[in-house]
Amino acid sequence: MAIDVNKRRLFGSNKVNIVNDMLPWVADASQFIEQCTQCGDCLSACPENIIVKGDGGFPCLDFDIGECNFCGKCAEICKEPIFKDTAESPWHKKAVINDTCLAYQKIYCRSCAESCEAQALTFQVGISEIPRIDIDLCTGCGACVAPCPSKSISVKE
Repeated sequence: MAIDVNKRRLFGSNKVNIVNDMLPWVADASQFIEQCTQCGDCLSACPENIIVKGDGGFPCLDFDIGECNFCGKCAEICKEPIFKDTAESPWHKKAVINDTCLAYQKIYCRSCAESCEAQALTFQVGISEIPRIDIDLCTGCGACVAPCPSKSISVKE
């Protein structure tokens, strides 16, 4: 009899997803997992409504809904000591484009670049126009994620 190990996630939290989708200004992933009470205050405080309940009931960001404007309201409302000062940089996450991008298949699409206010996404003109991410300009806000028709963009550490 074969065992589907993916189904085992139903009985516990998937800490990898929790860490990848954590809120801005979370000081330490372990501390977040240990001290977050899953109260939901941050969900209601988010003006963009992109904070959702994720694995194990932990709050996480869903960039398929929209972008983070880094307002800091999630950190301000939290009663637990899991966030660092919002005057600091929110995180070191950046947008990452995978191989399913339509541009790699020579299909014209610039939805990511058109949605990037920081202009971190550009297209190199030439034989094949593929997107380039300027890591210095990318804030990791996730504005490019939802508009991507092939779901080829994620925001990662």
